[in-house]
Amino acid sequence: MRRRIAARYRSEWIFKHLGMGALLLAGLFLVFLLWTVVGKGAAGFMGTEVKVSVTYDPTVLGIDLAAARGPDGKKAIQAGDFQGLLTTASKSLGQGADLVSAGAWVALRDAVVDDPSLLGKTVAVWVPVKSDVDQLAKGKYDLKEPAATRGIGDAEVANYNALIKRGLIRTGFNPTFLQAADSNDPELAGIWGATKGSLLTLAVTLGLSFPIGVLAAIYLEEFAPKNRWTDLVEVSINNLAAVPSIIFGLLGLAVFLNFFNMPRSAPIVGGLTLALMTFPVIVIAGRVAIKAVPPSIRDAALGVGASRVQVVFQHVFPLALPGILTGTIIGMSRALGETAPLLLIGMRAFVTDTPQGLSNPATVLPVQVFLWSDDVQRGFVEKTSAAIIVLLVFLMLMNSVAIYLRNRFERRW
Repeated sequence: MRRRIAARYRSEWIFKHLGMGALLLAGLFLVFLLWTVVGKGAAGFMGTEVKVSVTYDPTVLGIDLAAARGPDGKKAIQAGDFQGLLTTASKSLGQGADLVSAGAWVALRDAVVDDPSLLGKTVAVWVPVKSDVDQLAKGKYDLKEPAATRGIGDAEVANYNALIKRGLIRTGFNPTFLQAADSNDPELAGIWGATKGSLLTLAVTLGLSFPIGVLAAIYLEEFAPKNRWTDLVEVSINNLAAVPSIIFGLLGLAVFLNFFNMPRSAPIVGGLTLALMTFPVIVIAGRVAIKAVPPSIRDAALGVGASRVQVVFQHVFPLALPGILTGTIIGMSRALGETAPLLLIGMRAFVTDTPQGLSNPATVLPVQVFLWSDDVQRGFVEKTSAAIIVLLVFLMLMNSVAIYLRNRFERRW
């Protein structure tokens, strides 16, 4: 008897410490993941700029002052030769002119678009430098290595040091990363285009899957007869929730693109595809939440003369709504992190503009991470980790909303 009790205690001790070991291992992996992502991605929110003196001469830019001050002044300004103006302004840096980013003329153009009174004036403007110089400023190169292997030449290092001595170089927070769309140049690439694409795609997903899923859950739980067909539908929905997401991508490719000829890389198609994937999750969560409402609520409402529809929509549904919303937001969080179905419908396209509508070409955050991680340029390494940080923050916000809704509206019987 004592041997049995001792063996049982030993089994409990082993099981307890195995569980603690599993939790510790999971925690270590999580800490390693966050340490790696944050350690590499923090630099992605920083950028290096050089100060150039620019004379916004309308004659050099080819801009008519009368047109620039008219109703279509923005278009007239955008048509100016800002690339030529940047080339002229960069000459004041001497040998350091080669360090200026080729796309820095956009900063000159945007400054005039925001403030047309700059035309005709000479001002000092901070413009981005090339990605290699940006990496040099952040200490990413080991200058003790030979120039042939470290990735940046001695001439660029010397020119950079000369500009540092003149006080023309600074490294600080890079708003372009949060405000711009994708670019071939790492120093000009931003995450806002993918973030807006994700928001539009999730809006379509939520707008379709939530009402349809909730109505399906209400019907199956409250009105559907209990027979073999209902059981078949229930089993099918449960199976759909377990189908790999790439299958929904193939379905979206075949139906929305090939059959209905809808635009590729558009948030409307991405939202429709993710709605197919999220719909079963919402139905299952909705049924569980509705089933959790005590039968006494229904009986009391029926007892005072309410109809079945009144019982459902005035008593059962409001009480089940917190659980439904929690399941919906968790389903949306899963949809936000999906990449495979969106790749199949063409949302891995290189899009340099921020989408302005549901049918405009766009990409989403997970796909943007995938695209940058596949780029060979060194500057995209930190951009990839920075984009992952933005995606994680997005997911944490959505899950925080789910927890708040559950705690705020949850009722216990």
